[in-house]
Amino acid sequence: MGDVLAGIHATWELESDALVIRFDRGIRTPKLFGALRERRVPHEALASVTLTPGKRGTVVLHAVPRPGADPLMEAAAGQLKEGSDPYRLVLPAERETLAEHYRDELRALLASRPGAAGAAGYDGYEGHEGFAPGDGGAGGVAPADRFLVAPPPGPQSFKAYDGKASFDGTSEVAFRWSWTGASSEKWKAGDQVFSVRDLCGVEWRSPDGVDGYLRLVPRDGGSRSLDVQPDQDPACVVFGRYGPVYESLTFAAAVLAAIRGKDRVPVPVPVPVAVPAGGRGAESRDPGAVAERIRHLGELHRAGLVTDAEFSAKKAELLAEL
Repeated sequence: MGDVLAGIHATWELESDALVIRFDRGIRTPKLFGALRERRVPHEALASVTLTPGKRGTVVLHAVPRPGADPLMEAAAGQLKEGSDPYRLVLPAERETLAEHYRDELRALLASRPGAAGAAGYDGYEGHEGFAPGDGGAGGVAPADRFLVAPPPGPQSFKAYDGKASFDGTSEVAFRWSWTGASSEKWKAGDQVFSVRDLCGVEWRSPDGVDGYLRLVPRDGGSRSLDVQPDQDPACVVFGRYGPVYESLTFAAAVLAAIRGKDRVPVPVPVPVAVPAGGRGAESRDPGAVAERIRHLGELHRAGLVTDAEFSAKKAELLAEL
């Protein structure tokens, strides 16, 4: 295991290929941190790391994620309050020297990865408190072409002002309207069930504001639905005084990751090389090689890049090689 740095509300640990962030679960810890518990951030998901003065005798290490690398930050779209940013580690000012060492070590790890976002060095970020995901590559950092940080796990649900939202973790999102909060338009439309395959995005507006909501954007008719007021749109739940950030944002991030996973073409499992009749190749007979390929297939399946049917069929093919 790598170097460990404990701060206020979180601990960072450097591994050879990732930054592991573990969050405290105390009463004073932001509830979003408690809900996330732990995040493993591959170095390729980071643009840079900065160290800046904080408030009331503190310093702040900030690992800046690449646009498009983290579904949580993509869904948040720059709306998180500073104290709820999971990429900020607050430390007492007397630990500034240690924080500088940690920053430099992490920068070196980023720079050591050929083609990684940190390879060129982005010192221009010093003092910059981050950028909104999806801005097209702020500061010259290329957006990630896929999510590199795992989304909050499902299934999930939360209560909104006009209904309850639930997600099974893989394929369906449901809205069940409440008697007291839902508009007549939503009652006329009835409870809604959306297939992830029929969605192209998620729009989240923080419940910290007066007009917070979560809207699902369908592939067909998406532009029309965005013109409808949230309290009239059956593809939208309105937060009101419900739907706290730590519940609704993790929900939005999980759904968004599932949508992007369905969008991606499944990565094919390598096809065994043809061998002469009457014999098998040494690789096909190697149980370790087959087990490794099944493990990789399982990772693709958990990430939503391979469907249940594809996973079962490919696994059966691999087992048949033994």
